[in-house]
Amino acid sequence: MSKVVVVYHSGYGHTQRMAQAVAQGANAELIAIDADGNLPDGGWEALAAADAIIMGSPTYMGSVSWQFKKFADASSKPWFSQQWKDKIAAGFTNSAGMNGDKLATLNTLFILAMQHGMIWVSQGLMPSNTKGAHRNDVNYLVSYSGAIAQSPSDAGANDMLPGDLETARLFGERVASVAAKFKG
Repeated sequence: MSKVVVVYHSGYGHTQRMAQAVAQGANAELIAIDADGNLPDGGWEALAAADAIIMGSPTYMGSVSWQFKKFADASSKPWFSQQWKDKIAAGFTNSAGMNGDKLATLNTLFILAMQHGMIWVSQGLMPSNTKGAHRNDVNYLVSYSGAIAQSPSDAGANDMLPGDLETARLFGERVASVAAKFKG
């Protein structure tokens, strides 16, 4: 069985709910980046021991949160020793807008993974883009690069749509499945 870690920052709880859904699907350990951009004790060691690292950040102003960016910059230490090379990587994000420039955030996560020499896993779900599709369908927002969700700016984390959370859970399952194939 592969060891999967979900490392994420959440400003208002929405990305945390996504992280929990991803972790549920992947049977993964959750590591929260705190409000100061730091990992908890043992966080770096857990990432070093992981077979797969799934990264998550809210989309703020078209990119990752500054707390996630601080974590990304601090990952230069494992980068220097190539600790994460050939690990499985994936990413997810949430924003208030239907688009909200979430792809820019996923691209930031992708580039971080590529700098570390990691192997990126896509969403792997067909889009819900027919006339009969509904907002609560799986992959309704149609992402291929990673899992995305949308939460209205006046809605709390408990108001997130089950379809977005199921998309996140299925994404976690996919990443864990790919990681198991590579560990094989």
